[in-house]
Amino acid sequence: MMAALSGKLTRKLVENLGAGRHGDGNGLYLVVDPSGARRWIVRVVVKGQKNKNGAPLRTDFGLGGADIVTLPQARDRALEYRRMAKQGLNPRFNDKMDIPTFEEVAHQVHIDRTPTWRNAKHSQQWINTLRDYAFPKIGRMPVDSIGEPEVFMCLSPIWTDKHETARRLMQRIKAVLDVAKSKGFRSGENPVTGIKDAKVLPKVTAKPTHHRAMQWCEVPSFFASLKTRNAMAAKALMFTCLSGSRTGEVLGMRWVEIDLQERFWTCPADRMKTGDAHRVPLTDEMLAIIEPLRAMQSDFVFEGQKRNHPLSNMAMLMLLRRMKVEGVTVHGFRSTFRDWSAEMTNVPREVAEMSLSHTVGSNVERAYARSDLLEKRRALMEEWSAFVTGAPCRTDEVFQ
Repeated sequence: MMAALSGKLTRKLVENLGAGRHGDGNGLYLVVDPSGARRWIVRVVVKGQKNKNGAPLRTDFGLGGADIVTLPQARDRALEYRRMAKQGLNPRFNDKMDIPTFEEVAHQVHIDRTPTWRNAKHSQQWINTLRDYAFPKIGRMPVDSIGEPEVFMCLSPIWTDKHETARRLMQRIKAVLDVAKSKGFRSGENPVTGIKDAKVLPKVTAKPTHHRAMQWCEVPSFFASLKTRNAMAAKALMFTCLSGSRTGEVLGMRWVEIDLQERFWTCPADRMKTGDAHRVPLTDEMLAIIEPLRAMQSDFVFEGQKRNHPLSNMAMLMLLRRMKVEGVTVHGFRSTFRDWSAEMTNVPREVAEMSLSHTVGSNVERAYARSDLLEKRRALMEEWSAFVTGAPCRTDEVFQ
């Protein structure tokens, strides 16, 4: 049996009361679930309605979650519900004025989920998708008025041309509507589920996209050309090419992440696509690129035009364009490295894949593979560095 609290609630009590049904008076209750979720309900007697025994029918109505509806707002809504009930009007069918809009609930869901994202970029992408494709059409609609036609209206214009974006939009609309239902603002099946089950949207076969890459045999001459340039973008691109790392990992690199004594750089989990920290062995050539940059006394290894800020994420791509290197992307150098390692070395597959911070093996295999093969990867990266800079390679001697 849930505990009850007599008397008026306060904001502090609303935030801190434990599980149970806590009364504020006049039929208004704060219900705290064992999970900690908090919601408002009001108990009213609708004039003229009787239960099976002929007694006045008492009915509970949800007023919304306590994280969105404040105590004063709950009291105002409860008062309005009681007035409607005394007039014989069922609040469930007559009250629409205090249901939040889709945009209001979406912003609250975004705030609540912000701590769960790996970085600020992912957090912003989540709300931006809704801002661009859902808010213009359904943002101002009460969240309980959104059905399959309204969701379809958001998805259909981009379902084919921007299918991946549309797929993510569908997931995010569903999440917002699920939360709205859990807070008592809507009922029934999520319209996204209905659209998926009915298969009213055309089937789209996703075409795999690959980053365009330079042929590995062309890298030494390209690298030699890069070394003649003094721009920070050229230094960052040389390091990216040698390390096999992603653009964001390199541009966000800070000096505190580098262990010069042990000769490796640890990219933290929040910048890694896998969500796990990744150690990158540093070769002589990589160290020769970054060590002179310490004199700039910046937190970032590759500082941009603004003091103590990283280089722009477009800087390396724009450099490729200025050099008139066609059909190549910065990310493509990871593929170039992988092709070289497959064709020109005897390195085990898992060593090459882990050098690119790819996930290797099944969940069970990864559970038992505790090593990140740093020293074997170091040997491979030394050979890649030697190839890129034109020095003699000896990979076949290392990996027998």
